Amino acid sequence: MDIKLRPVRADEVALLHRFHHDPEVAGHNWVGFRNDSHLAREHAEHGFLTEDLTRLAVEVDGEPAGLVTYQKGRYGIRGDYYEIGIALLPQFRGRGIGWRTQAMLAEYLFEHMPIQRVQAATAVENVAEQKALVKAGFRLEGVVRSAEFRAGQWRDGMLYSRLRDDPYPEGR
Repeated sequence: MDIKLRPVRADEVALLHRFHHDPEVAGHNWVGFRNDSHLAREHAEHGFLTEDLTRLAVEVDGEPAGLVTYQKGRYGIRGDYYEIGIALLPQFRGRGIGWRTQAMLAEYLFEHMPIQRVQAATAVENVAEQKALVKAGFRLEGVVRSAEFRAGQWRDGMLYSRLRDDPYPEGR
């Protein structure tokens, strides 16, 4: 299986629309219908490549399989980090693509950004994502209480992190 991260092409902006408008495609990321008219404009302006928030396409064996994001955050004065996210199309889930992609993305960030940590958050009920993060070399830091409003209620999240010196996961 050949997994690649690359910039999103203009003809793939419609893929993002699917995650905003189709609950089955969005899965655990579904938070209701959202206005996404800004996506085409953002892609035309900067190709989804900015220092604060970047979206990349996940390609598996030459086919678009989903998206990853990394967003800059900061603890204190000099504690820059990136928080990553992933959304795969349903037909690419459950095949080991997610954890491998997240491990690759963390390595990419450590190679190109002056950061010490990469973190990822997920819903408490998203057990598959929790397992994928652990397999990708992330460690559970704890529960973030009432972190997200989804499906009519405030929900807890799970926070995971990987540090620059943590070992690269085996089995990729």
